[in-house]
Amino acid sequence: MSQKPSRPKARLPRGFRDREAGEIAAERTLIETIRRVYESYGFSPLETPAFEYTDALGKFLPDVDRPNEGVFSLKDDDEQWLSLRYDLTAPLARYVAENFQTLPKPFRRYQVGPVWRNEKPGPGRFREFTQFDADTVGSNSPAADAELLMMVCDALEALGLKRGEYVVKVNSRKLLDGVLQAANVEPARRGAVLRAIDKFDRLGEGGVRALLGEGRKDESGDFTKGAGLNNEQITSIMTLFAGAGAIAELDQNLAEDIAAIQALASRSGYAEDRITFDAGIIRGLEYYTGPVFEAQLRFPVTNEAGETVVFGSVAGGGRYDDLVARFTGQQVPATGISIGVSRLLAALRSRGLTGKDQPLIVVLAMGDTARSFAAARELRAAGFRAEAYVGTKKVPDQLKYADKHGAALVVMEGDDERAGGKIAIKDLKRGAEVAKTVETRAEWVGARAAQETVERDRLVEKVRDILAPKA
Repeated sequence: MSQKPSRPKARLPRGFRDREAGEIAAERTLIETIRRVYESYGFSPLETPAFEYTDALGKFLPDVDRPNEGVFSLKDDDEQWLSLRYDLTAPLARYVAENFQTLPKPFRRYQVGPVWRNEKPGPGRFREFTQFDADTVGSNSPAADAELLMMVCDALEALGLKRGEYVVKVNSRKLLDGVLQAANVEPARRGAVLRAIDKFDRLGEGGVRALLGEGRKDESGDFTKGAGLNNEQITSIMTLFAGAGAIAELDQNLAEDIAAIQALASRSGYAEDRITFDAGIIRGLEYYTGPVFEAQLRFPVTNEAGETVVFGSVAGGGRYDDLVARFTGQQVPATGISIGVSRLLAALRSRGLTGKDQPLIVVLAMGDTARSFAAARELRAAGFRAEAYVGTKKVPDQLKYADKHGAALVVMEGDDERAGGKIAIKDLKRGAEVAKTVETRAEWVGARAAQETVERDRLVEKVRDILAPKA
């Protein structure tokens, strides 16, 4: 008796997703807009591989004793652990350490690409997402920090956001270090404490208190082990979110850090409505050594559950002066900021700020396929987005295809049109509008304005006329 063939189940891995044409096109536009802004500041692109040696990630790993905790890892044929990059800063530190002698100082680069985190997924939180980073390595001047913040402001406005719809907040890790020292937090607990307090925007005071203590059970029932602090330590740390540590009360070094950045930004036209101090900005990674920053959106958006929420952070970063020293033993000052592309894109789409795709034109296959290829090629040469249909010959099926793909126009050159040196152009959107209102055949015939027949040599001219009002 023969066995049925074993077939895999068609399913996505948990925490990953497929992305379709509309989102990809919108993301491409967003990335190109940011790229233009960053290059206008003189930053140059860099690409690093998806995999790094696991030991190169260092402080990026939530637990260095378990390589698959927090990151996706595997062993190569040399029995070396490799990990998919957790973010784009660890590869940069490795690249700078390898090429330090030949790089210009300061070295300024941007990089965009996917990163992977082996963490529990949730609504809007995926295990693979795209980041867009900009970093300056080799300068300890607050001007390097201020420039990044101003550049991010320019990028957000280039994407269509208005003043008041976003703010870039600045704090210093020195303030946090002082609070952790005052709370007697042991070095071994520091990483767990940072990750807990960085979740304040999402979990609120109660959730952060639980993570600073014994731990927290989420909505699904999964338990996250906490930092294990006592009530006195937790209360001391939570002063960060009560407005404690106003800049006038900070130690002199910290005051100089923040004040210098704000002064440079203000003198350059970026006042406190765009770049401002906030003692509640933490950043969860342990490697930050000085100023830390977050770009936050201030307007409400509708999430996947249909709820109205304030979107919050779409970018973050800070100064990390010790990362390159892990490889070389020599401290190299560095500062950077990273935009969460997917997160920012979701917010912009909710505001209708991602633009529209170039209209698609479908040339139907009606007899001579070579002629439909020629018409499509002629339209593409004129700058239009056009495809020649290559499936079934049934015209109704072709029209359904064009409609399902959101085509703006279809072009038809059947035997009758070809014999008369003509070509027909149908406006699908106009046709759909007419179909909603007509009630008799006479009205339908009279509404043939949705379809026009023109001289074959006027194809490009007529398409341009039809699409011009839609542009």
